[in-house]
Amino acid sequence: MQTRQLGSQGLTISAIGLGCMGMSEFYGAGDEAESIATIHRALELGVTFLDTADMYGPFTNEKLVGQAIVDRRDQVILATKFGNERSQDGKFLGVNGKPEYVRQCCDASLQRLGVDYIDLYYQHRVDPTVPIEETIGAMAELVQQGKVRYLGMSEAAPGTIRRAQAVHPISALQTEYSLWSRDPEDEILPTVRELGIGFVAYSPLGRGFLSGQIKSLDDLAPDDYRRYSPRLQGENFNKNLQLVERVQQIAAEKQVTPCQLALAWLLAQGQDIVPIPGTKRRQYLEENVAAVDVTLTPEELARIDEVAPKGFAVGDRYPDMSTVNR
Repeated sequence: MQTRQLGSQGLTISAIGLGCMGMSEFYGAGDEAESIATIHRALELGVTFLDTADMYGPFTNEKLVGQAIVDRRDQVILATKFGNERSQDGKFLGVNGKPEYVRQCCDASLQRLGVDYIDLYYQHRVDPTVPIEETIGAMAELVQQGKVRYLGMSEAAPGTIRRAQAVHPISALQTEYSLWSRDPEDEILPTVRELGIGFVAYSPLGRGFLSGQIKSLDDLAPDDYRRYSPRLQGENFNKNLQLVERVQQIAAEKQVTPCQLALAWLLAQGQDIVPIPGTKRRQYLEENVAAVDVTLTPEELARIDEVAPKGFAVGDRYPDMSTVNR
């Protein structure tokens, strides 16, 4: 497995990570045994970077990840997040960036994960009611206390990132980025590159749509939140399917899967980019990991740009689950 560096503070991780969210929520029923086996297989394949958050489950995904790594903590770069506040029954309560809440969340995450420290701690979403300096200041205290090694942000705007970086070095920004969502190329990527911050791409497979396996909403479980995604509604679905078919054609010619092509494209966008495709099955994990060995020529990259230009996808992307029940 190749490695990549996030930021300039020394955080080195596998070139592809594993998003663990879907193991506990949002994508239909989970299978705990298979999920744990998938995490173990990821570590065997050299995937050291595991991504979770307190809100996934809610609160159960961290426990699952903790259970999976209990006897192999030294093999893992563990990332979790705070900021999307949920009640025990799953209701979304809003975004919270208050310093006291930051401290409470970190202690709770450490307990659920069963670890002494978190490698990368993200603010999941920016709280517009709390100055970013206060939130990052509280996160910096966690670093000083040894509870957290590196700091990250998610879905933050360029100005906010700059203000945060002035308080404490930010090692990673996590934002949705894929052939289906290329918005970060406008302002976000130039900003983090100027500041020396690494970029973690979540939903690198367009929430599974780029796999080509979703031909209609009937292919999704009844409780799969993607049924409500604007991009999968009515005519949007059909137009977006055309993009997938074009990607499938290039993948077939190269004798790789559409997922592998989409991940290889992301990896080719810069050494500072690390995609974290989520899966709860070993089969798909192994397929995704093989993307690190797929090399795209300049001609192939140009062709992909041609068939999947920025702004091609129709419909709003879902920023994240915090908007669903509000």
